[in-house]
Amino acid sequence: MIRKYSHQDKTEVIELLRLNTPEYFDPSEEKDLVNYLDKEIEDYYVVVENSKIVGAGGINYFLSENTARISWDMIKPNSQGKGIGMQLIKHRIDRIKENNSIENIIVRTSQHAYRFYEKTGFKLKKIEKDYWAENFDLYIMSIKNMR
Repeated sequence: MIRKYSHQDKTEVIELLRLNTPEYFDPSEEKDLVNYLDKEIEDYYVVVENSKIVGAGGINYFLSENTARISWDMIKPNSQGKGIGMQLIKHRIDRIKENNSIENIIVRTSQHAYRFYEKTGFKLKKIEKDYWAENFDLYIMSIKNMR
């Protein structure tokens, strides 16, 4: 089940990040996630199985640029490879399609996860070395919003 994030989910979402550190996130990114959850959320969703959060991911909007950004994707390691991430990305793209002013969808990820986004149709636009932290490069990817 995919549902909207609530503040009561914060501890479990932070735990998802920790479970994916250091494979997909640098430890220094935890403070950024906390800031995001406290101050930058626009649309954020959690995936719940057996009353536990096994995935999370958000959307931020840049309406002056006609762009939406997929943000803070995380899937519990023992739930990866089961289609949960694909369901979550499709759920968010469907939400974005509802907004006729959004022309482009972008994701900022790393070399550790960009192949997942390629599978969903995102195209690599830019790489910036050691952006997130040492050995965590920025990969900017985009896809057109096909309404």
